[in-house]
Amino acid sequence: SMSDSDDLRTRAIDRLKGKQQFWGIVAVWVGVSALTVIVWVLSGAGYFWPMWPMFGIGIGVVVAGWRAFGPTAGGISETKIQSEIDRLNRS
Repeated sequence: SMSDSDDLRTRAIDRLKGKQQFWGIVAVWVGVSALTVIVWVLSGAGYFWPMWPMFGIGIGVVVAGWRAFGPTAGGISETKIQSEIDRLNRS
């Protein structure tokens, strides 16, 4: 039915947005990491303090990745979605 199709479309859009957000967070992480390493090198190196912002943002990257690509991404697995689509097509 139309509402099932709309619901599936909404879930697909949500998944794509999650993946897009993940890659945005990865880009920020890489940029901040590079910038902090450059500042560290220009300030004479020594204790590698850039690991702390890298680690902090890295936690966010892991969480975003789990939400976007993990087994419960969107709350429902792709296998279950495909099984339901197949069931709906048969009825």
